Amino acid sequence: MAVGIIAVCIVIALLAFFVPRLSRHPQNGTQRTLGLGSRAGSKAPGPLGRLLSKPFHSSSRAVGRSGSAGRRARGKMPF
Repeated sequence: MAVGIIAVCIVIALLAFFVPRLSRHPQNGTQRTLGLGSRAGSKAPGPLGRLLSKPFHSSSRAVGRSGSAGRRARGKMPF
């Protein structure tokens, strides 16, 4: 699972760097999918719910950060 998230983050960052406007839709779709996993995991009772939802929440945050980093790097380019 971790390798898949890393690959998605790399793809989103590259897409955000090369085509910033077109990177929003894949990023939002990925975050929406990970949000579903997070919400499903949080339905478990007590500390188990937090434990099951945490990987999805942190993965969604990583996807968002990689997309914004790609767009930010593109904005700093001189061309």
